[in-house]
Amino acid sequence: MNRQQALFGRFSADLPAGKVEWIGVRPARREPMIRITEAEAVASLGLKGDRRMDGSPGSGRQVTFISAEHIDVIAQLLKYSSIDPARLRRNIVISGVNLNALRHQQFRIGDAIFLATAACHPCSRMDEVLGQGGHAAMLGHGGLCAKILRGGSIKVGDEVVCLLDGERLPEG
Repeated sequence: MNRQQALFGRFSADLPAGKVEWIGVRPARREPMIRITEAEAVASLGLKGDRRMDGSPGSGRQVTFISAEHIDVIAQLLKYSSIDPARLRRNIVISGVNLNALRHQQFRIGDAIFLATAACHPCSRMDEVLGQGGHAAMLGHGGLCAKILRGGSIKVGDEVVCLLDGERLPEG
């Protein structure tokens, strides 16, 4: 376990389970997201049907996550009543758990196990997609990038559970 995993992992046992609220895939670059209710996570690649499946195997950005609570904050900052998650271009919306606390940790959704690798910073397209100030509104609220350590089926309504020391998979 590296230093970052150990630092974030000190508080893992105290994390409540989260819940998958929304799943989306994007078949090609600059294409709109397609909302789905179930996805197949493929180890080391991404979600079936998502353009990241064709990317670099082992990449730390195979799947992107965002917090439902942060979507509400982004909407408030932009003075919108709500924001369709598809506009934010993240694959999975999670509620009920602080995604930042999952950083550098392994977590399970359905049959799949993920490793949160880094913060998912907003891209310059957010001003185009959300309007002026979209990029700024998402700073600090962009979610997490993750890689898939063990593939499997995930679906809307599944729990998001941080894995403790004895449950973690080897990452190599």
